[in-house]
Amino acid sequence: MTDEKKDKAPSEAPPPYESAAAGGRPSVVNRGPLPLELPSLNALRDKRVILASASPRRKQLLAQLGLGHAQVIPSTVPENLPKSLSPFEYVLQTATRKAMTVYRQEIDNAAQGEPALILAADTVVVSHLGVLMEKPRSEAHHLAMLKALRDAPGLHKVYTAVVVMAPLESAASPGYALESSVEETVVRFDLTVTDDLLRAYVKTREGADKAGGYGIQGMGSILVERIEGTHDNVVGLPLRATLRLIEKVMTPPEDDEEDEGDE
Repeated sequence: MTDEKKDKAPSEAPPPYESAAAGGRPSVVNRGPLPLELPSLNALRDKRVILASASPRRKQLLAQLGLGHAQVIPSTVPENLPKSLSPFEYVLQTATRKAMTVYRQEIDNAAQGEPALILAADTVVVSHLGVLMEKPRSEAHHLAMLKALRDAPGLHKVYTAVVVMAPLESAASPGYALESSVEETVVRFDLTVTDDLLRAYVKTREGADKAGGYGIQGMGSILVERIEGTHDNVVGLPLRATLRLIEKVMTPPEDDEEDEGDE
C-alpha cells in the first residue's frame, strides 16, 4: 500500500440505522458519530479556539463537541488564591483568572490572529471535612489524600468552574463576552478499599496530576462506589454546561435585542 493511500482520510459514511437494527456485522467500519450541527459550534469549526489548560482530559472532552482543533495555551497565572474562599468562589475565580490572562495575551496576536473563543476551567476536590484538595505534592501526600477521601463517610465533592470568553465585534465595553458556570458532583469512595490498593494505585502515578489524586475515567474508577452528578464534571469539563456557555457567548448581543422585541 502506498503512503498516499495510507494517509487518505476515510470517506465512508456512518452506517445507517437500518443496518444496525438488522443485526450482523455492519458493511462499513463505524468511525464514530458525526459532529454536532449547531450554529454556535459550526461558527467555530474553522476559527481559532484556545483551551487555556494543559489537561489532556479537557482537550479530549472538548473534542467531543467537535472542537478538537482547539489550540492549547495553558495559563501561567499562579493558582494561589486563599483557601479560605468557598470552593465555589475558589474555582470560579481561578478559572476566570486563567481565561483573562490568556485573553490579554492572545487578543492582539498579529501572527495567529485574535481568537474566536477562549475556554478555561478549574477543578478542586473537597473532602467531607471541608478540606480543599488540589493535586498531590508527593507520594506520601498522595496516599494521605486518598485515605482521607476513603475514610468514613467516604463522601467528597468535586467542583469544576468553566469560563468561556469571546471577543465582541462591536466597540462595546469591555470588548468581550464572558460566561461562567460552576458544577458540583458528589463522589462516594468504596469504604472497603484497602490501604494496599491505595498504595498500588498511587504507584501507578495515574492520579499524580489530578485534583484529589485520582482519575475516575481511568483506573481510579476502582476506588469509586457511586457518584451523584455528572461524570465529566469529575473528569474536569462538564460538557453540557460548557456547550451552554459557548452558545451564550457566540450569540451576538443584537440578536438578543431582536428576540426581545419580537416577544
